[in-house]
Amino acid sequence: MKKVAIIGSGGSGKSTLARKLGELLKIEVFHLDALFWKPGWIGTSKQEQRLVQNELVEKEKWIFDGNYGGTMDIRLNKADTIIFLDMPRTICVYRVIKRWIQYRNKTRPDMGEGCEEKISVEFLKWVWEYPKSNKPIILKKLASFSTEKEIVILRSPMEVEQFLNKIKKFS
Repeated sequence: MKKVAIIGSGGSGKSTLARKLGELLKIEVFHLDALFWKPGWIGTSKQEQRLVQNELVEKEKWIFDGNYGGTMDIRLNKADTIIFLDMPRTICVYRVIKRWIQYRNKTRPDMGEGCEEKISVEFLKWVWEYPKSNKPIILKKLASFSTEKEIVILRSPMEVEQFLNKIKKFS
């Protein structure tokens, strides 16, 4: 496990898992939100995102957290391990709201500098609809990699905990 892509709905725990896994495996973590949001929530172009990611995936070891569907294939194609956090939508929505309260008027550690935490009805709707709108696409993509990469699907906070404990034992 040297090149790890972590994907999943907003609020599924991607950044937290990436940080913990990075510490355990001593691998650099790249939070896509931190890389691609400039102060004041100004997004970078797809071209810049592709350029940066194409460069970073050539490193010997890395962990990426984030979806960014337009550039996801860059990471998935180079990853040796893909972790899909398939959490229940209620947990994801709860975590998004909790995060908004916790970081209100602040920038969270895995976000681009100058992007104070915010929440919108559109984002909550995206999180709520993720299991129907995005999950089938993700599962289809993962099925196409099933023989060449390690695919890990974690469906609950307990499964995430068990996964991290297993990594701890062997590192």
